[in-house]
Amino acid sequence: MSKVAKLLLGLFIGVALALAGITWLNRETSPTAPGKEFYIRWEGQSFNGAAKQLEEKGVLRNARAFGLMARIDNKNAAPADGTYLFRPGMTSEEIHKSMRTPIKQMVRIPEGWWISRVAARLEEKNVCTAEEYIELASQPEKFKDVVSFKLPEKSLEGYLYPDTYELPPELGAEGVIRRQLQAFEKKVASKIGESDLHKAVIIGSMVELEAALEPERARVAGVIQNRIDRGMRLEIDATVLYALGEWKELGPGVVRSVESPYNTYLNAGLPPGPIGSPGASSILAAIQPEKHPYLFYVARPDRSHIFSRTYSDHLANIRKARAEWREARQEGA
Repeated sequence: MSKVAKLLLGLFIGVALALAGITWLNRETSPTAPGKEFYIRWEGQSFNGAAKQLEEKGVLRNARAFGLMARIDNKNAAPADGTYLFRPGMTSEEIHKSMRTPIKQMVRIPEGWWISRVAARLEEKNVCTAEEYIELASQPEKFKDVVSFKLPEKSLEGYLYPDTYELPPELGAEGVIRRQLQAFEKKVASKIGESDLHKAVIIGSMVELEAALEPERARVAGVIQNRIDRGMRLEIDATVLYALGEWKELGPGVVRSVESPYNTYLNAGLPPGPIGSPGASSILAAIQPEKHPYLFYVARPDRSHIFSRTYSDHLANIRKARAEWREARQEGA
């Protein structure tokens, strides 16, 4: 065979192999059968490791072929830490785009919510399961190295700071709790110190649920302190709701029927722990309560309160508030 013939044969074989390779790559990187969307969480994951997981979940036909094409196109950078959304049936370009786009999700955790209420919201947002969050929140020792202040021994109730956080799906309960404890240290503990911190959080948690208006927080805290100083039971409805584990309107007689150490209608002094997560202003109010003679207050429809010094005045204020509530309901009917 002449040199020209050998050259042509070699060229033919090379072209044939190249075409076969291209055909293989196109086939192996074509979309899989359509399927349901799912989230996947990556932290410190390599590009090839991510591709392998996508193959296992039916998004890629062949992770090796996908990786080869990615190297050719210079698209094989490792994904950033985060949560991603995929579905079987995506094109290669769609997969690359998703691998570069971690899911951003802002989740609002309201002031005053207790652990089980927050847990339900986190599960609703696919951040973690409610059970996982509740279980980890009852193990403060696992987070002792996250913050510099001393954590309570039995529960993180009250220390899981309420705020709006970037909490992507599949983050997990540990990631949420770490963020909340760090926020508590930054916005509360670092500013007020550890002296009587736990007492301040307990009182602050009651203030948060009792005082809807900012100007009244220190005044409500003052009522609580005045009743403690006089040895009076606090008789705060929010402690009964916490004992029930349900946020609702309490019917007649319910407040004295709930057997719990948290029920301040039945037990003197402070409850054994916080009844939710207070914001910084409520904790500050607990530390610096307003000095006044008031021992009672009753809520009005505009969310403000009427304060009084004597029980007889309190009874008169209750009648006044009830009339206002009746009028408000009639106007809203």
